[in-house]
Amino acid sequence: MNTIVCIKRVPDSATRVRVAEDGRSLDPAGVKFVINPYDEFALEEAIRRKEQAGEGSVVAIALGSADAAESLRQALAMGADEAVLLRCEGLHDALPVSRALADEIQGREFDLVLFGKQAIDDDNMQVPQMVAEFLGLPCATVVVDLSVSDGRVSARREVEGGQEVMEFSLPAVVSVQKGLNEPRYPSLKGIMAAKKKPLEEKEVVLSSSTLMLLSLDEPPAPAAGRIVGEGPDAVPELIRALREEVGAL
Repeated sequence: MNTIVCIKRVPDSATRVRVAEDGRSLDPAGVKFVINPYDEFALEEAIRRKEQAGEGSVVAIALGSADAAESLRQALAMGADEAVLLRCEGLHDALPVSRALADEIQGREFDLVLFGKQAIDDDNMQVPQMVAEFLGLPCATVVVDLSVSDGRVSARREVEGGQEVMEFSLPAVVSVQKGLNEPRYPSLKGIMAAKKKPLEEKEVVLSSSTLMLLSLDEPPAPAAGRIVGEGPDAVPELIRALREEVGAL
């Protein structure tokens, strides 16, 4: 099975980010960037399927600045066979990004296209579905269990209040959720091998964005706390404050 995995370079969720001086982007100073965590589940799934079958290929594709090559090298170290960086600068919304990814995928041989369910930086959760639409392929999202046999896919996905099972034929697009597997750490052997694997870079010009980011604001500082009393005698005052001052009750 030939699998394409689309990944994104995002700020580490444990990193404290700040708004840049332009008020519309994040200040990259001191920020650690990683592969989007949900994309790691997609990458792990593709690598496992190749290892189990003993044949096939895994191609990692990322769209972004030249710095995204670092994340692609990590994908190669984990076990991807080759990588492609669609290089462009600036911020872009989901629609032009999806078009660019679909254009690149369209010209390749593949059975399955895997995504993480969403990127943790913008949380739009739109690109997998849009890419599937541009490619004219079936799509399942938020998948927690995936099986493929005889050209057919069975995907169990999370929905409001439960789970549902979808079945469709290959080729297809699937976005995955935490719980599908446990992503591996790159081994020393994998890191060394990644240096010899192909990483192709292509300059791309994206179509005009349909959305405009006007501003970013940091969340307000939390209000200072106060002690309303001690022991059981403080409970009535605590309830009053929560009800009348905070509106929590």
